[in-house]
Amino acid sequence: MLQSKSFVRKTKQGKVIKVVREHYLRDDIYCGAPFCNVCDSKSARLSSSAPTILIFDTNVVLNQIDLLENPAIDDVVILSVVLEEVKNKNLSVYNRIRALCSNSTRKFFVDTYVKAMVGESPNDRNDRAIRVAAQWYKNHLGDASRVLLITNDRENKRKATEEGISAETVESFVKSLDQPGLLDLLVQPRSEDVGMEEVEDLRPSKRKILYTEHKPMSEITAGLHCGIFHQGKLRVNRYNPFEAYVGSESIGDEIIIYGRVNMNRAFDGDIVAVELLPQDQWHEEKSLSIADEEDEEEDVHLVPSSADDAPRVPNPAQGSAGGANTVSSRPSGRIVGIIKRNWHSYCGSLEPMPMPAGTGGVAHALFVSKDRRFPKIRIQTRQLGNLLDKRIIVAVDSWDRLSRYPSGHYVRTIGVIGDRETESEVVLIENDIDSRPFTSQVLSCLPPLPWSVSCEDLANPIRQDLRHIRVFSVDPPGCKDIDDALHCTALPNGNFEVGVRESGATSRGGLSNFANPSTLTTNLQVRDIADVTNFVHPGTPLDDEATQRGTSVYLVERRIDMLPKPLTEDICSLRADVERLAFSVIWEMTPEAEIISTRFTKSVIKSCAALSYVEAQARMDDSRLMDPLTTDLRNMNVLAKVMRQRRIDRGALTLASAEVKFQIDTETHDPLDIGMYQIREANQMVEEFMLAANISVAAKILEHFPPCSLLSYPEHGILFPWSAYAFPELNESTREITGSLCCMTQPSAPEFAPLNFPMRSVEQRMAVLSDVEANQYTLKACVESMTAVTNLSNRLQSRTNEVQQLNSQLALLQRMYKDARAEISVLKTENKELKRKATVMFRFGGPPYAVVEEQGGGNLLGGLGSTEATPSRAAQDGGKKKRPAAE
Repeated sequence: MLQSKSFVRKTKQGKVIKVVREHYLRDDIYCGAPFCNVCDSKSARLSSSAPTILIFDTNVVLNQIDLLENPAIDDVVILSVVLEEVKNKNLSVYNRIRALCSNSTRKFFVDTYVKAMVGESPNDRNDRAIRVAAQWYKNHLGDASRVLLITNDRENKRKATEEGISAETVESFVKSLDQPGLLDLLVQPRSEDVGMEEVEDLRPSKRKILYTEHKPMSEITAGLHCGIFHQGKLRVNRYNPFEAYVGSESIGDEIIIYGRVNMNRAFDGDIVAVELLPQDQWHEEKSLSIADEEDEEEDVHLVPSSADDAPRVPNPAQGSAGGANTVSSRPSGRIVGIIKRNWHSYCGSLEPMPMPAGTGGVAHALFVSKDRRFPKIRIQTRQLGNLLDKRIIVAVDSWDRLSRYPSGHYVRTIGVIGDRETESEVVLIENDIDSRPFTSQVLSCLPPLPWSVSCEDLANPIRQDLRHIRVFSVDPPGCKDIDDALHCTALPNGNFEVGVRESGATSRGGLSNFANPSTLTTNLQVRDIADVTNFVHPGTPLDDEATQRGTSVYLVERRIDMLPKPLTEDICSLRADVERLAFSVIWEMTPEAEIISTRFTKSVIKSCAALSYVEAQARMDDSRLMDPLTTDLRNMNVLAKVMRQRRIDRGALTLASAEVKFQIDTETHDPLDIGMYQIREANQMVEEFMLAANISVAAKILEHFPPCSLLSYPEHGILFPWSAYAFPELNESTREITGSLCCMTQPSAPEFAPLNFPMRSVEQRMAVLSDVEANQYTLKACVESMTAVTNLSNRLQSRTNEVQQLNSQLALLQRMYKDARAEISVLKTENKELKRKATVMFRFGGPPYAVVEEQGGGNLLGGLGSTEATPSRAAQDGGKKKRPAAE
């Protein structure tokens, strides 16, 4: 079936052309229901026992994707018109819905073309297409299953009902499932920005505006062209969430943003439009105090907010000091619009709060992210009691001008706060690390076990047989994924004298450092790397999964693999006495570690030993051992020392510091002890040859693919702000940086923070560099990040103990706070009663329950007919005025 559409449009050159588009429609697309008698049941994706088939419109898919990902939502038909519209509006949601459709365990089915009517808007056409598809399913399946259209659009729902299509809102459908936990996943309707005339209304229900309105994209675009606004990515200070900066190419510097008001509801990572403040306001606020006033709309019956999260204002008492508290000449600005949002899910916990009266109702709570760069998020939940001691995931829905905090919804629970598995999962989620098990499609790409080298591999002309060479590996203790191995052999040449030419290593011993120097003139060096490309082919599910993961992640108690364990720990692991496929880098070196030739080849090897660093070091240190393997180790170690010294002499920058090592219980995986990781010569030996292989491969890539080669050049002052920390002035030479690092002493300035400035320097520089400069800067970013990570590891042991103590103290304080609140409530009631009694006694001078009417009436508390009057205060004062007795 052929459908065509033609229209006329104007080109950029001013010409008018006619465009004709043809749509070839198929009539053989199956409905996906296994109980259908017309379509092919072998290709069915929906459940055979599905009581209801759900059809969602575009807005529901865009706004309620967290609900759709819940396993309770099943047997869903995603229409192609919905899929295309979602793709155009939100690519992230599109990828998530495509993942649901491709998941064989979830019953999501992509199905249908409706021609637009004359005068019909694209949105109305899409809504009509959804109703047509729902009507088609209803007629196609008959009474076999109910077809339900889920939409929050009132007009779409009304038209569907008139056409005889069953339709419900998302909330009513979720309530019908009788699963209260699903209600927390619903995205609440957005509150629209209100006008000034509504805010100025003095009625108590009106709230004041806290933030300025975001400018429309048309005004932002015009301002960017005129230079009024500046575009960039917002980066919030990790140590001060009320300070941020935006890298701007237009002014070539960072624009500092101070305070939540100037940030104007922007999140870290948002692409924003910034307006510069007047130059007399370009300063850094050093003295800040906590604002005491809180808006009435922020009262959600919570304990007082912490000082870090409360709004801050300048302290006028200290601000009058002038230059003592400010640093001038830094561009400051305010955000006037959001060009692209960077909202995603956040890990954290709920702020402690007293439980509301009753059970099962909706409670309002504030979510506090683990990452301090993000503000608190207001959510609604029906399971407050179960979430107060849990780490949870929350997604942001909206942030209007009337609310100090954004609004969001609960997504899922991670675990109990303080639990090792929970906190590890939080780290993985915050860094977007996929820890899910490999799917069956990925595992099906692996060869069956047990695997061995085949005759076809040995006969392959591009693969060299190196099984006769003495290959060994040196790795950490207990390593199973042995991905590289080494080899060193002596090549006899009696006419060559070794030791004539001296280097940094030979001057400390020269040829005498080598084993059996009388027969050694040149060395054949081989580094073998597991040939994973023989098993991971482009375009396969295994390759796609590895591309998504990027690298293996090592935690203290476990490892998240980039590739499945059968591949990394068996098939591609260069284990001892097992034939394996490898990729070899082969050098011919002199005893002075000068490379004569280099070649690359695919190979077949058979490792003779899998040593740990301790075992390799013990062999090199034991003078009684003279076996060939030990001799190879010693020869490689001498060459590695020469290579290392040569790198240092050429200006190599060494930033490595001590690493922390954990001793883990093999059964419970709990940490038993912690100490510093010992670096031996065996470690440095392996490191040198890994670097040498990387250098050789880089040179080969540069020779054959120069446009694709990455270059990292030292820009003046780009690594460290030396002058700010009283270090010597350095030029572009890394040799001078290395020398200064060796002889520098830490300044006594209290603001010196070696852990802070490298990471911030990376973020700031990447924000303002051009694309080419940013690519060249990535190597420096990795070096600085590595330095910061090692420093963090050194502090980990003490921080762990402090956190445990603080958690215990916090739990105790929370219990004391709860008990104190209850006791205060009782005391308030008793105090109120005592005040009432004291007032009665003061006014009438008698017992609190013997009150007499002013006009001579009966007893106020019951009129028991007493004939004796209670003496009044006037009678007690001297009988100035007598009151008649009660009759």
